[in-house]
Amino acid sequence: MAALDLFGRRWNLRIVWELHHGPVGFRALQQRCDNMSSSVLRQRLTELVDAHLVAQQPDTAYALTDLGRGAYQALRPLVRWSDTWASVLSADDKT
Repeated sequence: MAALDLFGRRWNLRIVWELHHGPVGFRALQQRCDNMSSSVLRQRLTELVDAHLVAQQPDTAYALTDLGRGAYQALRPLVRWSDTWASVLSADDKT
C-alpha cells in the first residue's frame, strides 16, 4: 500500500519515467515534466529521495537509485498494457 500511495501522488511516476534514461538537472526535469511548478517538483523529489528511489548527485542532477531502477522495471508491464489499451481505444474511435 505504501508503494501505491507514493506512486499515486501526481508526478511521481512521471519523474521516475523521466529519470530512467539517466541523471537530469532540476530545470531540465521540470521542462520534461511539462513545466510543473518548481515547488511541486521539489516536494515530489524530496518524497522520492526519502523513499530511496531517487538520489541527488554531487553535480546536483537527480538520478534513479538501484531501488528506483527496480521500480521502473516493475512498471514496464504496465507500460505494455497501456499501449494495448491505447490501441483498443484508438480502434474504438475509428468505428
